[in-house]
Amino acid sequence: MAGENPSIRINGTAVDPPDDPRTSLLDLLRERLGLHGTKKGCDQGACGACTVLVDGARVVSCLLLAAQCAGREVVTVEGLAQGDEPHPLQRAFVEHDGLQCGYCTPGQICSAVGMAAEVRRGVPSSVTRDLSADRVDLTHDELRERMSGNLCRCGAHNGIVAAVAATYAGGRA
Repeated sequence: MAGENPSIRINGTAVDPPDDPRTSLLDLLRERLGLHGTKKGCDQGACGACTVLVDGARVVSCLLLAAQCAGREVVTVEGLAQGDEPHPLQRAFVEHDGLQCGYCTPGQICSAVGMAAEVRRGVPSSVTRDLSADRVDLTHDELRERMSGNLCRCGAHNGIVAAVAATYAGGRA
Protein backbone atom coordinates (compact mmCIF):
# COMPACT_ATOMS: atom_id res chain seq x y z
CA MET A 1 0.00 0.00 0.00
CA ALA A 2 1.16 3.53 -0.71
CA GLY A 3 2.42 5.34 2.37
CA GLU A 4 3.45 2.18 4.25
CA ASN A 5 6.92 2.12 5.71
CA PRO A 6 9.26 -0.44 4.19
CA SER A 7 10.66 -2.97 6.60
CA ILE A 8 14.01 -2.71 8.35
CA ARG A 9 16.44 -5.56 7.68
CA ILE A 10 18.00 -6.46 11.02
CA ASN A 11 20.69 -9.13 10.90
CA GLY A 12 19.17 -10.32 7.62
CA THR A 13 15.57 -10.50 8.84
CA ALA A 14 12.83 -8.11 7.74
CA VAL A 15 11.23 -6.30 10.68
CA ASP A 16 8.35 -3.85 10.56
CA PRO A 17 9.16 -0.39 11.89
CA PRO A 18 7.54 0.32 15.27
CA ASP A 19 4.13 1.99 15.37
CA ASP A 20 5.51 4.78 17.57
CA PRO A 21 7.79 6.94 15.37
CA ARG A 22 9.62 8.15 18.49
CA THR A 23 11.09 4.70 19.21
CA SER A 24 14.87 4.68 19.03
CA LEU A 25 16.65 1.96 17.12
CA LEU A 26 18.22 0.90 20.42
CA ASP A 27 14.85 0.41 22.08
CA LEU A 28 13.52 -1.49 19.05
CA LEU A 29 16.51 -3.84 19.17
CA ARG A 30 16.46 -4.46 22.91
CA GLU A 31 12.82 -4.17 23.95
CA ARG A 32 10.91 -5.44 20.92
CA LEU A 33 13.38 -7.83 19.30
CA GLY A 34 15.27 -9.10 22.36
CA LEU A 35 18.68 -8.34 20.83
CA HIS A 36 20.38 -7.56 24.12
CA GLY A 37 23.94 -7.46 22.73
CA THR A 38 23.41 -3.79 21.93
CA LYS A 39 23.78 -2.03 25.29
CA LYS A 40 22.08 1.04 26.66
CA GLY A 41 24.82 3.09 28.28
CA CYS A 42 24.46 6.84 28.49
CA ASP A 43 21.40 7.06 26.19
CA GLN A 44 22.91 10.34 24.91
CA GLY A 45 25.30 9.14 22.18
CA ALA A 46 28.43 9.78 24.21
CA CYS A 47 29.65 6.33 25.26
CA GLY A 48 29.27 4.15 22.14
CA ALA A 49 27.89 1.11 24.02
CA CYS A 50 24.92 1.03 21.63
CA THR A 51 26.95 1.17 18.41
CA VAL A 52 25.56 -0.90 15.53
CA LEU A 53 26.06 -0.85 11.77
CA VAL A 54 23.46 0.74 9.47
CA ASP A 55 24.18 0.11 5.81
CA GLY A 56 27.74 -0.72 6.91
CA ALA A 57 28.34 2.56 8.75
CA ARG A 58 28.67 2.70 12.52
CA VAL A 59 25.98 4.61 14.37
CA VAL A 60 24.97 5.07 17.98
CA SER A 61 21.53 3.47 18.01
CA CYS A 62 20.27 5.48 21.00
CA LEU A 63 20.18 8.64 18.86
CA LEU A 64 18.71 7.10 15.72
CA LEU A 65 14.98 6.66 15.37
CA ALA A 66 14.00 3.19 14.22
CA ALA A 67 11.73 4.78 11.61
CA GLN A 68 14.83 6.29 9.99
CA CYS A 69 16.06 2.76 9.30
CA ALA A 70 13.11 1.76 7.10
CA GLY A 71 14.50 0.27 3.92
CA ARG A 72 17.98 -0.04 5.42
CA GLU A 73 20.20 -2.86 6.68
CA VAL A 74 21.04 -2.95 10.40
CA VAL A 75 23.67 -5.31 11.78
CA THR A 76 24.13 -5.81 15.52
CA VAL A 77 26.89 -7.74 17.27
CA GLU A 78 24.65 -10.83 17.05
CA GLY A 79 24.60 -10.49 13.26
CA LEU A 80 28.38 -10.39 12.80
CA ALA A 81 28.90 -14.11 13.35
CA GLN A 82 28.58 -16.50 10.42
CA GLY A 83 26.30 -19.17 11.89
CA ASP A 84 28.11 -20.64 14.88
CA GLU A 85 31.43 -19.15 13.74
CA PRO A 86 32.26 -15.87 15.52
CA HIS A 87 33.49 -12.89 13.53
CA PRO A 88 37.33 -12.78 13.52
CA LEU A 89 37.20 -9.63 15.65
CA GLN A 90 35.01 -11.37 18.23
CA ARG A 91 37.64 -14.13 18.51
CA ALA A 92 40.43 -11.54 18.74
CA PHE A 93 38.70 -9.77 21.64
CA VAL A 94 38.84 -13.03 23.59
CA GLU A 95 42.41 -13.84 22.55
CA HIS A 96 43.73 -10.36 23.43
CA ASP A 97 41.68 -9.79 26.60
CA GLY A 98 39.79 -6.97 24.91
CA LEU A 99 37.09 -7.15 27.53
CA GLN A 100 36.75 -7.14 31.25
CA CYS A 101 33.16 -6.64 32.34
CA GLY A 102 32.08 -6.94 28.68
CA TYR A 103 29.45 -4.21 28.77
CA CYS A 104 31.06 -2.06 26.08
CA THR A 105 32.33 -5.01 24.04
CA PRO A 106 29.44 -5.31 21.52
CA GLY A 107 29.62 -1.59 20.74
CA GLN A 108 33.41 -1.72 20.52
CA ILE A 109 33.25 -4.64 18.08
CA CYS A 110 30.58 -3.07 15.86
CA SER A 111 32.47 0.21 15.91
CA ALA A 112 35.74 -1.49 14.90
CA VAL A 113 34.03 -3.31 12.01
CA GLY A 114 32.62 0.02 10.80
CA MET A 115 35.96 1.72 11.36
CA ALA A 116 37.70 -0.90 9.23
CA ALA A 117 35.28 -0.17 6.37
CA GLU A 118 36.08 3.56 6.71
CA VAL A 119 39.81 2.79 6.50
CA ARG A 120 39.25 0.61 3.40
CA ARG A 121 37.44 3.53 1.76
CA GLY A 122 40.34 5.87 2.65
CA VAL A 123 38.29 8.05 5.00
CA PRO A 124 40.75 10.15 7.03
CA SER A 125 40.55 10.82 10.77
CA SER A 126 41.74 13.87 12.68
CA VAL A 127 45.20 12.30 13.05
CA THR A 128 45.65 11.08 9.46
CA ARG A 129 48.93 12.60 8.30
CA ASP A 130 48.51 12.48 4.52
CA LEU A 131 45.00 13.41 3.46
CA SER A 132 45.78 12.82 -0.22
CA ALA A 133 47.11 9.28 0.26
CA ASP A 134 45.33 6.42 -1.51
CA ARG A 135 45.56 4.34 1.65
CA VAL A 136 45.22 5.13 5.34
CA ASP A 137 47.63 3.24 7.57
CA LEU A 138 45.96 1.95 10.69
CA THR A 139 48.73 3.04 13.07
CA HIS A 140 48.45 2.90 16.85
CA ASP A 141 47.43 6.57 17.01
CA GLU A 142 45.06 6.23 14.05
CA LEU A 143 43.33 3.24 15.63
CA ARG A 144 42.97 4.90 19.04
CA GLU A 145 41.57 8.08 17.49
CA ARG A 146 39.07 6.17 15.37
CA MET A 147 37.87 4.15 18.36
CA SER A 148 37.74 7.13 20.74
CA GLY A 149 33.93 7.35 20.53
CA ASN A 150 33.63 4.04 22.36
CA LEU A 151 34.38 4.23 26.06
CA CYS A 152 35.54 1.38 28.29
CA ARG A 153 35.24 2.12 31.96
CA CYS A 154 37.01 -1.11 33.05
CA GLY A 155 40.34 -0.24 31.49
CA ALA A 156 40.48 -2.90 28.76
CA HIS A 157 41.64 -0.34 26.16
CA ASN A 158 45.01 -1.99 25.56
CA GLY A 159 43.38 -5.34 24.84
CA ILE A 160 40.78 -3.69 22.63
CA VAL A 161 43.46 -1.94 20.59
CA ALA A 162 45.48 -5.18 20.38
CA ALA A 163 42.42 -7.14 19.18
CA VAL A 164 41.52 -4.58 16.52
CA ALA A 165 45.15 -4.29 15.38
CA ALA A 166 45.52 -8.07 15.19
CA THR A 167 42.34 -8.43 13.14
CA TYR A 168 43.13 -5.62 10.74
CA ALA A 169 46.92 -6.18 10.69
CA GLY A 170 49.19 -4.01 8.63
CA GLY A 171 46.74 -1.16 8.60
CA ARG A 172 44.74 -2.79 5.81
CA ALA A 173 41.37 -3.15 7.39
